[in-house]
Amino acid sequence: MKLENFPEDIQPYLIPDLTSDEGGRLIYRCLECGQEYGIEKLLYTCPECGQVLLIYDANFDRLKKISGELWHRIFDYRKMLKISALKGIYLYHEFIGPIIPLDSIVYLGEGHTPVVEANSFLQKKAGIRFYFKNDGQNPSASFKDRGMASAFSYIQFMVGKGYISSDVLAICASTGDTSASAALYASYLKPHVKSAVLLPHKKVTPQQLSQPLGSGASVFEIPGVFDDCMKVVEALSEKYNVALLNSKNAWRILGQESYSYEIAQDFEYDMSDKVVILPIGNAGNITAVMSGFLKFYETGIIKTLPKIIGVQSKHANPVYKYYLEPDAEKREFVPVTVMSSVAQAAMIGNPVSMPRVIHLVDIYNSMSDKQKVFFIEVSEQDIMDWELLANRNGHIACTHGGESLAALVSAYEQKIIEKNDVAIVDSTAHALKFSGFQKMYFENSFPEEFEISPNPDLINSPVFIRPKDLEKVPAPGKPLTGEDFKQFVERTSEEIANALDLKKV
Repeated sequence: MKLENFPEDIQPYLIPDLTSDEGGRLIYRCLECGQEYGIEKLLYTCPECGQVLLIYDANFDRLKKISGELWHRIFDYRKMLKISALKGIYLYHEFIGPIIPLDSIVYLGEGHTPVVEANSFLQKKAGIRFYFKNDGQNPSASFKDRGMASAFSYIQFMVGKGYISSDVLAICASTGDTSASAALYASYLKPHVKSAVLLPHKKVTPQQLSQPLGSGASVFEIPGVFDDCMKVVEALSEKYNVALLNSKNAWRILGQESYSYEIAQDFEYDMSDKVVILPIGNAGNITAVMSGFLKFYETGIIKTLPKIIGVQSKHANPVYKYYLEPDAEKREFVPVTVMSSVAQAAMIGNPVSMPRVIHLVDIYNSMSDKQKVFFIEVSEQDIMDWELLANRNGHIACTHGGESLAALVSAYEQKIIEKNDVAIVDSTAHALKFSGFQKMYFENSFPEEFEISPNPDLINSPVFIRPKDLEKVPAPGKPLTGEDFKQFVERTSEEIANALDLKKV
């Protein structure tokens, strides 16, 4: 829809104005010492004290001058524009990247993933009305594309301004999805941007490994787990001229806030009785979701902050353990040694964004005047069982989607979630990325350390049909003809009908 076809009163707001003196002014702010830094340099931690950073808009109050109702109209009408830069996460440009010119924005189709209501069987099984937000329908098949769109748009902006070299090496540690996303977005900006990824050896599914390889990234596998890869990447970013793309990069967090904004828009900005459930992993996503809802709440776009539930597997649960202590003064964060998990992206014992989580949970609960952020742990068995059950009922949930659904059920049983609440469950990636775990479940071949025993009711496998009384059957390059083919079709269809207990018409 062309700009002139919109209502006249909304036209001035639809295309962000970067020339205004009252525009955004983004800064890095340290969560420990409060020091602030300009964004003209890539920063990941505070140069003063070494703590992680968040990006703040020093002119954020300007957004409060627009009423919540007007923001609703801006975002809803903006969705109808045909401008590529505003189709994805930057539909919410004023909240995500108000200093990024439209011609610097990298858009590969990310964002605005569908919210799909569970069918009646699955909702009855879970005990509550809920939806899956299928972030596996992003370009690289995971939610990481939200953060990468932001990080690479910033890199392109920095290159254009001459703040950084036009020959950038983007690097990340990954359990699979981050590397796939980083490599994809870097490949789009070739030849100016190259990418390298570090993966824990044999801890990434073949499907996920194929993605950075296919995008042309330099892929390095090293011994250990994700936490070990992360330490190596941090060392590289401290000593060499590289752009670190893990969630330690505050621009990643900024882009992932779009998840919150989309949920608000999808539910007509009514967050009363809503619950958002998502896996924790490196804690970047839950950080972004809290931050996003807080921004919309402060500007009056939403009137209520939804409940947020972060979930961890019992095999990697440092955040859950931290919040087991009810007295905030006595809490002490202790990294854990992770065990094997089907929720591979969550196999992180020392989340980089933990300080951000602590900081934002306090603000979120304080602004709600009661506890609105909760943490739950679930078993590996429940993760797989709920993932498979969801996918048997019309979804494309990954293992992390199964983890989130298991948390929904547990939270309902614990009365954290009430009967009249409506839950939005995060499926962070596409089910096909984790099809190897489904295969292991169906074949009952999980190693002992996973602690998973298949439920026979959820096992499915192909049945080979080859009628024994047929002498001839077709083969590649050797088709049947005439009476032989007629008999093959007739006998094969009969055996399939018998297997399915079909009745003749």
